[in-house]
Amino acid sequence: MRDSLNENIAGPEGTTIQAERPAARWLRYGSVSALLLVIVFFAFVRVRLRDVPLERDEGEFAYVGQLMLQGIPPYKIAFNMKLPGTYAAYAATMAVFGETASGLRMGLMLVNVAATILVFSMAKYLYGPLAGAVAGMTYSFLSCRPAVLGIYGHATHFVVLAALAGILLLLHAIETGRIGLFFGSGLCLGLAFLMKQPGILFAVFAGFYWLWREWKRPFPWREVAMRGGALLAGVVLPFGLTCLILFRAGVFPSFWFWTWSYAREYGSLRTLPEVWPMLRASLPWVVRPFVIWEIVAVGLAAPPWSSWARGHGGFVTGFVLFSCLAVCPGLYFRPHYFILLLPAAALCAGIAVSAAREGLKEKRLGRFVVCLPVLYFAVVFVISARAEYQKFFHLDPASFGQKIFRQDPFLQAVEVGSFIKAHSSEQDTIGLFGSEPEICFYSARHCASGYVYAYPLMEKQKFAGQMRDDMMREIQEARPRFLVYADVARSWGTKATLEENRGFLEAAWAYAHRNYEVVDQVAVAGDPEHLWGDRAYLYVFQRSGP
Repeated sequence: MRDSLNENIAGPEGTTIQAERPAARWLRYGSVSALLLVIVFFAFVRVRLRDVPLERDEGEFAYVGQLMLQGIPPYKIAFNMKLPGTYAAYAATMAVFGETASGLRMGLMLVNVAATILVFSMAKYLYGPLAGAVAGMTYSFLSCRPAVLGIYGHATHFVVLAALAGILLLLHAIETGRIGLFFGSGLCLGLAFLMKQPGILFAVFAGFYWLWREWKRPFPWREVAMRGGALLAGVVLPFGLTCLILFRAGVFPSFWFWTWSYAREYGSLRTLPEVWPMLRASLPWVVRPFVIWEIVAVGLAAPPWSSWARGHGGFVTGFVLFSCLAVCPGLYFRPHYFILLLPAAALCAGIAVSAAREGLKEKRLGRFVVCLPVLYFAVVFVISARAEYQKFFHLDPASFGQKIFRQDPFLQAVEVGSFIKAHSSEQDTIGLFGSEPEICFYSARHCASGYVYAYPLMEKQKFAGQMRDDMMREIQEARPRFLVYADVARSWGTKATLEENRGFLEAAWAYAHRNYEVVDQVAVAGDPEHLWGDRAYLYVFQRSGP
């Protein structure tokens, strides 16, 4: 929409055409080339680390996606409060790349590359190619950082991809007035919600921004109604079709309970006094490297001092605000939640560099001085990326995972899953005491209970008691071939959680020793907190009784 890199010259018959200056052409080509180099670099990092053991969220997505490939719908034999979009995305990824951690990470790499290109396209559309390249490079780097668990395939990556596609389509729809683009925008934004509930906030932002743009120009009600109706229809359609499909599959009551009734309880568990300790633990790591985020802050504050940035200041402010709100539901502030904020942050970084360059250019201070913002960003970016070099290139995938998750048994879950798969048939099931659904995925065996996470059973919410009873009843009735007991505090919550629910844990431990015998126990590195024995183990029990 803006391009001050060009100059007007007289054309035939008094017309005016644009001629691109050589310096502008080199800047554009150089910016895009640098972005492509960065995309390839971080794609290589992701490919190199593709065999990092799955963490438990990935394990849940992979297990439910595996069930979907077997024709079993979500919420039938595996329960959680997440909407099914990411399950479907994992199923599609495994259908293409195979049912392995490596295949899933290859799919995530492509999702990240696509999201980076969309960040570039959005920033370029608003502020030109230099801003687009800086924004794309910034997103590619920040979304790969271990501090936001960027290597891991959390739902937030899929939310970002769908939301960016929807917002970019909306910008084109507003400019052209094409109804099809409004519907396509809504469809992408509806998919963002389907990936994870906070994705709806990007649809809300899109709606407010569209109304604001309509308010600033003539208001033909009939056309506005058609455009708004197309946008709303697109947003609603994915969720409506999902409800219909799950209703026909016979799992709608379970789906509604977990994604609405229980999710509402879960979202109200966190109290305000608990928020600050969590923010204090995660935020300082998320906003590193500080110098990159200082550039982001300059871009966010650019409209008051830069006419170049002011043209789309309303869009940028709204995008940042709603991106921040998308991180906040439930007030949990886990590291990967901040991925939802990164596209807006990257856009601000692009604005900062581009606006600073334009400001210096207006002062006619010479080519070298005009290029200083670009050179400064290049140096800062290289130094910041270099700081992650050891994690990205000196650690093998297993060591990388162990460094990120010192107190979790994700590496050991690979061994347990392989053991069960080698000593069981496809018809055998697993009783899982703990929150390690990745074991079900690695073993390719069904969980005997739908409670693949133990967390809901440990929480102080009104459904917890019934959930504990249901889990024990399902396992007792299924009589699984194997039981896995994760004696790791983080697989249940915290050390305090273990003590608060000691009665249930003792009952589960006692059940595992009746008609079952220990056939394997894998020590968990890092000496995490536990309840039984001399150290934390993943215990594997095999049924010995009738």
